[in-house]
Amino acid sequence: MTYGISGTRRASVASVVALTAGAVLATGAFASTAQAATPPTPTITAKGGFVMNNGTAKTLYGKSADTRRSTGSTTKIMTAKVVLAQKNLNLDAKVTVQKAYSDYIVKNTASSARLIVGDKVTVRQLLYGLMLPSGCDAAYALADKFGTGSTRAARVKSFIGKMNASAKSLGLKNTHFDSFDGIGGGSNYSTPRDLTKIASSAMKNSTFRAIVKTRSTKQKVTTKTGGYRYMSWANTNAMLGSYTGMIGVKTGSGPTAKYCLVFAATRNGKTVIGTVLTSTSASTLEPSSPSTSLWSKESASVVTWRGFTLPLWTQG
Repeated sequence: MTYGISGTRRASVASVVALTAGAVLATGAFASTAQAATPPTPTITAKGGFVMNNGTAKTLYGKSADTRRSTGSTTKIMTAKVVLAQKNLNLDAKVTVQKAYSDYIVKNTASSARLIVGDKVTVRQLLYGLMLPSGCDAAYALADKFGTGSTRAARVKSFIGKMNASAKSLGLKNTHFDSFDGIGGGSNYSTPRDLTKIASSAMKNSTFRAIVKTRSTKQKVTTKTGGYRYMSWANTNAMLGSYTGMIGVKTGSGPTAKYCLVFAATRNGKTVIGTVLTSTSASTLEPSSPSTSLWSKESASVVTWRGFTLPLWTQG
């Protein structure tokens, strides 16, 4: 979860987890057959991590992969998954932004899609507002829309119940949600392995895939007076555009969760997907580190981050 983190700090947070995940990916997940025999072992200060081959489900890396930890805004992967699993879903159906959503943002000093009370936004637009800027207001609107009950509280409770039912259907025993966005009451947790499985399942949906690989978007929404305005959202996932083949998925942060990232990348027809939880450093690259431009150049250089020191994967 991102609690009142400014755009500048969100970018820093995204850079931290991006470098963490990038280092894991550089350990040999995309290495050639010759390289795969002795891939370098990552050194990670983040408390938990897991990477698997998305096609075969083979484990490629793990550290405390089954230890329960706070998930922050990576919770929103399940929020989106539940919405997209609704029967007869109309992504173009409009939802009116309620004052309760903006009040929630203020009360919790939470990350926001900057939805404006009275505007009518589509379900599709809410999903973009949920997954790119990590809008808790968008999460609230979706839970209110797709939960069942005569009151908003009942609908939200129903929606969270659907999130837990979805986790159970995946056979996950170390995951529980008590919120729609990661701002929980102490019972919102998962593990690197479970979160990776949730993301892998969510990535089967074409709409989800399209959203989480989007670096930025400009959406036209209807105002309460019948006019329109444009909402611009940028993705907090810094790996999009900086790591070749990156296709998602979601950042997260919070007082307990610290810094988190669920990520996926495809190269040469092979997709890996993984999770890093509870990274404690808020810095980006060490002053002596090479530029992150080396990532896109596929150099055989060394990228150093507080918590990871690994040779960058070289494309064959």
